[in-house]
Amino acid sequence: MAEVEVVVAHHECATLRVGDVFLKIDSDQTRTDVEVEAMALAPIPTPEVLWRKPPVLALAALPGKALGHLGRPSTASPAAWTAVGAAVRLLHDAPLPPWPGRSLDETASQLDAECEWLIANDVLPTDLVTRNREIAEAALRPWRPAFIHGDLQVSHVFVDGDEVTGVIDWTEAAQGDALFDLAALTLGAEEHLDDFLAGYGTDVDLDVLRAWWSLRSLLGVRWLIEHGFDPATPGCEVDVLRAQM
Repeated sequence: MAEVEVVVAHHECATLRVGDVFLKIDSDQTRTDVEVEAMALAPIPTPEVLWRKPPVLALAALPGKALGHLGRPSTASPAAWTAVGAAVRLLHDAPLPPWPGRSLDETASQLDAECEWLIANDVLPTDLVTRNREIAEAALRPWRPAFIHGDLQVSHVFVDGDEVTGVIDWTEAAQGDALFDLAALTLGAEEHLDDFLAGYGTDVDLDVLRAWWSLRSLLGVRWLIEHGFDPATPGCEVDVLRAQM
């Protein structure tokens, strides 16, 4: 009998693995609606939907292993990172999904609120928050909408050798800034940036990319704390913010 493995669990959703099947349980079925539709639209490999019986979505496991995990060095080859870059470019060049993403004004407002909370609650030093808020400003400019994954962290991309076998967790997919995806994937993995960009195949404004590193990290700290994760784990969000100083 296959064992039940808890992949991730918090008060909004949980993902379990039973053999070669992932069971995703989400309190908000609109997120699952987005995930299913986004996977159907995406021009890159995604998990097969086996069945859906709300609040459960059953997905087939992907072959291979995750490209990496935040806070740990990625063991994937340079060629694998280049292949991931090419796959992400395919996604960003695809026709837009029919639903909008977060607007520039919404992002700026959320950033201001999170920075105020981090300082008011003594979660992070004021100078660390202030400096990264200044860096993040470069990301707050008009962007040409692309089909973005929305949470393209390294653990959501699977490779087998040098081949991309699929991308998971599409609940945040929407129209948005392509550099947000690029920043999410390379957060804490700057040593792989050149290989990734070689596959992505277009000029990327590195100042804006780094601005998104700061912005994503600032936005993530409170959510991680409130959901039982530690953003101060070595190599994770707090270290990314410190590295920007």
